[in-house]
Amino acid sequence: MGKVRVAGFSVSIDGYGAGPDQSLEHPLGKGGQTLHQWFYPTRTFRAMLGEAGGTDDRFAEASAEGFGAFILGRNMFGPSRGDWPDDDWKGWWGEDPPYHAPTFILTHHARPPIAMQGGTTFHFVTEGIEAALTRAKAAAGDLDVKIGGGVSTVRQYLLAGAIDELHVAVSPVLLGRGEALFAGLDLPGLGYRVAEAIPTELATHLVVTR
Repeated sequence: MGKVRVAGFSVSIDGYGAGPDQSLEHPLGKGGQTLHQWFYPTRTFRAMLGEAGGTDDRFAEASAEGFGAFILGRNMFGPSRGDWPDDDWKGWWGEDPPYHAPTFILTHHARPPIAMQGGTTFHFVTEGIEAALTRAKAAAGDLDVKIGGGVSTVRQYLLAGAIDELHVAVSPVLLGRGEALFAGLDLPGLGYRVAEAIPTELATHLVVTR
């Protein structure tokens, strides 16, 4: 059985994992794209775009490797709220999303699975975080399950004590507003500790484990 991991999750110095006012124009909220400046130059990110070259970064590589299933919140899949307006929206990523594995979307509104190119199938889970994790672990087998976000989803799994390892990249950015990742969470009380801290030019990488 693999681990449940959050990997490559970027936050601002003031603790926001996404900016405010998510929309089609601002998928990560206003200013949210600046959190990921450490990731964009890497070989891992460029490969996702089908491009060669890029810098080597072990944290970027770990954010994309070893996963057999993914869990995402509804906001990570699209900007709409409430009932699905139609079946046309299939995520932010086009016909070949970067997951290439079963991907479970937390939602209150049922929808049939969507099979995409490259091995990604989106499954929509209405029974809550425990049901999604049970299904994701079964799909992943011996590989890890990645809690891909957004902020609310990561917070729910932290509160449940379900995350084995959390890697956050603290970017030298102040957002001022947005979705706060750790606000009100007693991580030591939940059994978490900082296992590693690596400062780099573009981000400080922190690995938190139980």
